[in-house]
Amino acid sequence: MAWKKSIITLESGERIEAQTPEIISASRSTDLPAFYADWFFHRLKVGYSSWTNPFNGKPSYIAYSNTRFIVFWSKNPKPLLQHLPYLKERGIEWYLQYTLNNYVAEGLEPGVAPLQERIDTFKRLVDYGGVGRVIWRFDPLVLTDKIDQNLLLDKIGGIADQLKGYTEKLVFSFADILSYRKVKSNLDANGINYQEWTEPQMLDFANKLRLLNQRYGFRLATCGEKIDLASFDIEHNHCIDDALMIRFAWHDKPLMDFLGVEIKSIAMQPSLFGDEPSLPAEAIQLDACRYAIKRKNNADKGQRQYCGCMVSKDIGQYNTCPHQCEYCYANTSKQSALANFRRHLANSLSETIRVNTGQVRVHI
Repeated sequence: MAWKKSIITLESGERIEAQTPEIISASRSTDLPAFYADWFFHRLKVGYSSWTNPFNGKPSYIAYSNTRFIVFWSKNPKPLLQHLPYLKERGIEWYLQYTLNNYVAEGLEPGVAPLQERIDTFKRLVDYGGVGRVIWRFDPLVLTDKIDQNLLLDKIGGIADQLKGYTEKLVFSFADILSYRKVKSNLDANGINYQEWTEPQMLDFANKLRLLNQRYGFRLATCGEKIDLASFDIEHNHCIDDALMIRFAWHDKPLMDFLGVEIKSIAMQPSLFGDEPSLPAEAIQLDACRYAIKRKNNADKGQRQYCGCMVSKDIGQYNTCPHQCEYCYANTSKQSALANFRRHLANSLSETIRVNTGQVRVHI
């Protein structure tokens, strides 16, 4: 999507063209809440940041003057807690995709915080923002010579026991190692004997997860998966989800106009037969008096084939996450990610997450 643009003044005094997106993704490319929360909220206050396209290496600028909603992604969003009140001051709404796995014994996520600390952070975020705003992801589901389906279900159940009442949804995906060269290379280099999921295994797991979920009642959804698991009450997820944005920000008219949403009143007069007022099939009920109708397809056509996300501007950078997860698709190597993080720490309030001394920009 081509976002609207404006001319901004940089801290250096230079004038430059910047994108002005309404919706920010922070971030698919790195764990911004865990490692770059201070940087991001500083840049939000300054009014802009810089981003380098990972495919062509070209830099661009993002201005936050039009930003109305932020979707955060993290494995350890504890640093967000001190910053979220600023979003309320700015009138910016948010929700969080929280990847909360348990690969502690297998050492697949050596840089993440202890499991109980991460669970406690989940609960604190829900206490602050309300149920529904923090989505649980157990992602990806990794099979190895030490992890089988039953162990994965035990791990999910152990976390679910503590999150019941704190989340409405569980999102997962099946680790697709061979489709990501970097992932395969990293696993091979670190001696992880992974196994690819077969379709029969996926179907078997989906059935077992459906049965396990009878204890919890979560909505189950897959992220970016081709396989149809609707018969197991598992839907295709929309991680950047305009329906969730409508739920949390329907009062924000500029955002609703951008999303193509109409807010309508529910007719309160009872029918001749005393039935409740009926809503259109596509309606999203907001409260007892109002519902929303979406008149626009907001799908992001730039994402991979089976991604259900709507349009957003991701501001993260690859090769910057120090979590050191063995299956990471966003880092070429652990060493490059750590080196980039150290460079960031030496200049932590710079325009960009990933400090690149060779960056060239076009002045206005």
